[in-house]
Amino acid sequence: MAKGGSKSAAKAKRDAANKLLADNRMARHQYEILETLETGVELLGTEVKSIRAGQVNLRDGFCLIRNGEMQLHNVHISPHSHAGSYFNHDPLRVRKLLAHRREIDKLRGALDQKGLTLIPLNVHLKGSWIKVTIGLGKGRKLHDKRQEERRKQDVKETRAAIARL
Repeated sequence: MAKGGSKSAAKAKRDAANKLLADNRMARHQYEILETLETGVELLGTEVKSIRAGQVNLRDGFCLIRNGEMQLHNVHISPHSHAGSYFNHDPLRVRKLLAHRREIDKLRGALDQKGLTLIPLNVHLKGSWIKVTIGLGKGRKLHDKRQEERRKQDVKETRAAIARL
């Protein structure tokens, strides 16, 4: 077998190991993301199975720092379909995010500024671990959202014009 074939197989294996499971596209529209951080998340077994099946909704989620711990609130992980009601989890329970103390303290200092919040941006696999990317965001006003949409449209039109040449 040629070397090129093994490289593409390795790339496919790496892409499968770093798979996006859920994305919060609305967050990038509602907030201007200033900084991102990849964290681990403390999950139950049925939650892991549901997340791997893609049954997670980040749309209304947010993060808080309480008692020196980062917590993930209002993220809906559907109950696992092949588990009984006794062994299943509560879909909206508060989950602990795993990050280094230094990172949490840095985010706490940034959150003390007015108008900043922590939002879950996506859930993905990193190897066999489930990771949550959170973003430090500043809420956008309606005119900021319109301006951002206009900017994206201009970039899209510019690319299309270049492609026609």
